[in-house]
Amino acid sequence: MYIPQKQLKNLRKSLVKNKVVVIYGPRRCGKTTLLQKFLEGAKKKRLFVSGEDITVQEYLGSQSIDKLKSFVGRNKLLIIDEAQKIKGIGINLKLIVDHIQGIEVIATGSSAFDLARHIGEPLTGRKITLRMFPLAQLEIMELESRHETAANLENRLIYGSYPEIIIMNDNKEREKYLKEIMNSYLYKDILELDGLKHSDKIVKLLQLLAFQIGQEVSLAELGTQLGISKNTVERYLDLLEKAFVIYSLPGFSRNLRKEITKNHRYYFYDVGIRNALINNFNSLSLRNDVGMLWENYVISERMKKQAYLAKTANNYFWRTYDQKEIDFVEERQGKLYGYEIKWQSKKAKIPKDWQRAYKNSKYKLINKDNYLEFIT
Repeated sequence: MYIPQKQLKNLRKSLVKNKVVVIYGPRRCGKTTLLQKFLEGAKKKRLFVSGEDITVQEYLGSQSIDKLKSFVGRNKLLIIDEAQKIKGIGINLKLIVDHIQGIEVIATGSSAFDLARHIGEPLTGRKITLRMFPLAQLEIMELESRHETAANLENRLIYGSYPEIIIMNDNKEREKYLKEIMNSYLYKDILELDGLKHSDKIVKLLQLLAFQIGQEVSLAELGTQLGISKNTVERYLDLLEKAFVIYSLPGFSRNLRKEITKNHRYYFYDVGIRNALINNFNSLSLRNDVGMLWENYVISERMKKQAYLAKTANNYFWRTYDQKEIDFVEERQGKLYGYEIKWQSKKAKIPKDWQRAYKNSKYKLINKDNYLEFIT
């Protein structure tokens, strides 16, 4: 079963002659499926290769214009899956788009930090970037009725939204699959980095973050708990963000001295992965972390919506030292929108400090009754 991917339409619109479309995303999120679906409607002569192929690495890492032209041949479309595996891919892609007239190029990578490091500077002005995530409810709703969405909400909060998870019907198989992702794919890009020490600490770090969703994270405290330096914690967090495991929200501040801005809050791109890390797949009625799961799920889905519908926004949380807070703040076109995300609540009271400091801002409660409008 294929669930229509929003980035398919964006990919078709983004493809331009003599430019590279770069697609980033975590492993197993559907990048290869996206390419296959794209090619079903592509009539031009094309070459589809994998960066894990040694022969491909030799040609596309050559920095030889003649060798690159020979490899591309008469093809008008070049697609490179797992492009980060190719040494010097950035400069080689630059040579291709600069010296092969009319060529269109798509490059995918599961490891943002690796691929970005290789292509960022060489492809300045020559690339268009698309980001992918585990399936968004925005996409799933294409094949799901409102009634089915309501019935499946608990599963989304427990098992997440990886494509294989969505089409599975057996919860034990879902648990097995999530543990496979966690053990075989989640840290693969990070652990391949040269000079990385204390790799066992990465799992423990993620487990600590799993219990602090919606809370400010102290790097010093994490370092103390893990027995590593604050700087090492900071580096690991950065790598985990670039590998699409977690993302952070900074604190918002513009006017008040008592607003908290120093620490960040961390969320998981997929709540199923979060639950796999702490080995908790219990039903919602048996859990004491439903509020955390709900907040993580709603914010992640909102960020997918922003990316897929090209809705530009700066994202934050807001809190004061006397515990007044707003879970999620968007800054769009110079305007502020505060959202309180609650599982059970029917009412939310806007903090007076926020109201006084940001008089023209908007404020809204997001709960089970209205969340679909917010994320789709």
